[in-house]
Amino acid sequence: MTQNEATYAAAGVNVESGERAVELMRASIAASTRPEVVGDFGGFAGLFDISAAKTMKRPLLATSTDGVGTKIAVARALDIHHTVGLDLVAMVVDDLVVCGAEPLFMTDYIAVGSVNPERVASIVAGIAQGCELAGCSLVGGETAEHPGLMAPDEYDIAGAGTGIVDADNLLGPDRVQVGDVVIAMGSSGLHSNGYSLARHVLLGDGKLGLDAEVESLGRTVGEELLEPTHIYARDCLEMIKQSNVHAFSHVTGGGIAANLARVLPAHVSVDVYRQTWQPAPIFELIQREGSVPLADAERTFNMGVGMFAVVDASSVDQALAVLAGRNLDAWVCGTVRDRNDGEAGDSPAKGGGGGAVFLTGDYADSSSSSSSE
Repeated sequence: MTQNEATYAAAGVNVESGERAVELMRASIAASTRPEVVGDFGGFAGLFDISAAKTMKRPLLATSTDGVGTKIAVARALDIHHTVGLDLVAMVVDDLVVCGAEPLFMTDYIAVGSVNPERVASIVAGIAQGCELAGCSLVGGETAEHPGLMAPDEYDIAGAGTGIVDADNLLGPDRVQVGDVVIAMGSSGLHSNGYSLARHVLLGDGKLGLDAEVESLGRTVGEELLEPTHIYARDCLEMIKQSNVHAFSHVTGGGIAANLARVLPAHVSVDVYRQTWQPAPIFELIQREGSVPLADAERTFNMGVGMFAVVDASSVDQALAVLAGRNLDAWVCGTVRDRNDGEAGDSPAKGGGGGAVFLTGDYADSSSSSSSE
């Protein structure tokens, strides 16, 4: 190369590193493959056989896309990258299952300042593992190198998923009735929402920092913040098979009230009883260290509930038994009632419309049970 020649590598894009990353991730992707996947990894498009849809009266495809937000800053600081791959899958597939859809496949997008093959492969290994846990396949993706736009160590990830549900089995507001019972499913921690506030409170000069050992957490702040998001897809699908589920709500950005309200019809309200559970210590730690008002915490974090199920009152025991059999902490936390004139709820439904949700009472303390019969 002469002094005046310009190459892709000189511009900051290393094609060989990209190919090395693909080779390192190949085995992980293969492990997530379902029988319906057609062809090998590496084509221009991922193919998936949907012949099974012929048994449905009116098959509907469901799609969702998401990322993991600023949780990536924690992963970068600790140089642990596979867990955010699990988070990505959870954010996507658990939105799909809310409508009753079975997740079928996912694709991912990883933007990096400079390709580090081992780091990219670690991220993809986490995504593939998450797909296995959710029962779907990772059928393709893109790793894009952005020199000059991102610093060499920076990256961001996003994913898109597709699921399928028969129209007759679609879940949501149309099924919810007065008298239905709301079941809460415990979260594994912060999941992947509220990290801008969590980092603002816990990290930085004069603050606890990632390496701080916190007795109530039983580990470091960094280990707590990187705890992967629980993936509820198979739990929810099993509930659908064995009980009469009317709706699910995935508790993500916006908190409990805003997300639960969006799966309710406009004429109903739900009273969620805080005394039925005790939020994990991480939530109390953030509130205490940052003097975060309860109302703000509840609009930001899941407060210990990652998914709600709204079920027919006759199915409560069976639904709880299904979740107990899957080792998922779950409890009755509220009921659906008629909405009174002028009731707005604690937060507007995310996306507009929906019913009204009120969090009432005080959270259980350490001497109380975190679940109810």
